[in-house]
This record gives sequence, structure tokens and C-alpha cells, in this order.
Amino acid sequence: MTGRPLGRRGFIGAAAALGSAALAGPLAPLAQARTTADEPTPAASLPDSAASRPDSVATPAGFQPEGIAVSGRGAAYTGSLIDGSIYRADLATGTGRIITRGQGSMSVGLKLDTYGRLLVAGGDSGQIRVIHSGDGRVLATHQAATGTAFINDVVVGCGGAWFTDSFADVVYFLPAGRSLAGADAAPRPLRLGGEWVPVPPGGQYWGANGIERTPDGQALLLVHDTAEALFRVDPRTGTATRTVLDGGSVGNGDGLVVHGRTLYVVRNWAYAVDVFTLSGDGRRARFVKRITDPRFDEPTTAAVYGDRLYVVNARFDADWADPATSSTIVSCPL
Repeated sequence: MTGRPLGRRGFIGAAAALGSAALAGPLAPLAQARTTADEPTPAASLPDSAASRPDSVATPAGFQPEGIAVSGRGAAYTGSLIDGSIYRADLATGTGRIITRGQGSMSVGLKLDTYGRLLVAGGDSGQIRVIHSGDGRVLATHQAATGTAFINDVVVGCGGAWFTDSFADVVYFLPAGRSLAGADAAPRPLRLGGEWVPVPPGGQYWGANGIERTPDGQALLLVHDTAEALFRVDPRTGTATRTVLDGGSVGNGDGLVVHGRTLYVVRNWAYAVDVFTLSGDGRRARFVKRITDPRFDEPTTAAVYGDRLYVVNARFDADWADPATSSTIVSCPL
């Protein structure tokens, strides 16, 4: 194994120090969360060309974004690494507002589930939170991990939602279902094995970071930060096999996006997105191109909407102790 010291460790500690107590919300059942009046106006009543949309979306001052999820109506959601707040923006206009005020625990990766709820990875709190995407209510908080943990990213598929823990050789499975209460709704760990490269304990090295589904929907794809490798993981057994890369790199790999047979690997400290064509089962990936942009500022995650890739700048090197510091979500052609 080739280990690499934790590149973001100093930042993560500083961000946590800016927050207060970890967010703790009660478990609560939820009827299906449908699109509300707070969502952007349906696309049919708005200009839908890329030229009509802003090429960047500013996030609020003092709000350090990391993850991104985009609804079918063009509402982009991102969470704050500093206090866990959730910001929703309209990609058609670039305007937005904070819908959930954080209480100290980070919000890292996030995705929308089939009920219109936001599933949020809680970073070093070890938590998974479920948030109403319309009014921002915290519907449930699950304590997935304790001790040294970093719940980093999430994908919806393969029977539910899957969350990576960057400091442990495990992924957490949250069952797909309307109810958020009871033992059947709690996250369950799945140990990673096979060709997976174990992460030394103690939180000094990053393991699993971004996560996606294979194009055929039968397995998971995980990028391993320290090993600088991409793995295909069987969601039934946790058995991992290396995806064979034909060119390109997943070094500094953070967020993953699979769009059809195309894989986008957001490479934070490389200030780039590497693009691959995947085999259906995710066992091979052929390098296509590298996207670079002078607007990239430690990009972490991305999402596809229309004919654009929306990339989040976490700006790890910025002075986030200054409440005026802000960041952007920038769009690039696919």
C-alpha cells in the first residue's frame, strides 16, 4: 500500500472548530416529500438553453460548500463544511437561500432520494441526516459511526443509499423506504474486502471518498484517495475489484459522477475533472479528456444538469475564519 498523509486534515480540524455541538434531530416518519412552491419554476416556463443560465452560482458568505445534488427542476443543493447548513439555488437564475440552518455538524456529500428527501453525509460527526428538500426540516438523524470517522459521500441506488467512511474500510447502507423510524430504517455497515486497500487506523489517511453506481446499476464505484485507485464493489458482499484505467488519473479523486456510460472524476488538489468512458459493469474505464478551468478552486464534487457539469469549489486554502469568505458552483460544458 502507498500511503499519503491527510491533505485536508488541517482544514477539517479548523472547520470543525468553527462549529458548535453536533446536530441531533429526532427520528420522524415522512409522507412522500413532493416538489414545493419553494422549488424553481418548472423548466417549461423558463428559457432552457445553457446560454440563458448563469455560468456560476455564488454560495453565501461564510458558507463553505462541498457536495451537490440537483433536482429535475434545476434546484441545486449544497451543504456547508463549517456548520452543516443547506443552501438551495436555482440554476436558471443563480439565486438561492439557506433552507436549513446548521447547528455545528458538517454537511459533506448529499443526494436526493426517490422521495425528494436530501440524504446528507455528516463528516466527522459520523452522522447521516435526512432533510426535507422543500422546507429544510431535519427529518431524521442517524449515528452511523462513532469514534474516528468521516462520513464523506453518498449515492442512491442498489436498493437504497450508500455512504462512504473515509477513515474506515466500510460503507454504510441506508434502506430505501418512506419510513425513517424503526430498526429497519437504520444504516447498516458493509465491510470492504477483496482487492480493497485497507486504510491505516487513526484518521491520518483518506480511503473511500466519492461513490457512484456502475452504468448497469448492479454495483458501486468508489474512489480510494490514498491508493489513487477506482474500485468496483459488490453491494451484497463488499468485495472490491480494481477498475482498470486506460489512461487518465483518479489521483486526488473526490466526487464521482456517472452520466450514462461517462464517468467524471473531480480531482480536488489537481484542479481538474478527468472524464472516462466506462464499461457497463464498471470494470474498465477509458480516458477521454481532462477538464480544466481557471475558475476551479479545490473542486470537490459535481452534478450534471442539462448539457452542463456543475462543479463545487470547496476552496480549502481560503481563510474561512473570515466571515466574508465565499465560494462558487461553476458550470462547464459536458
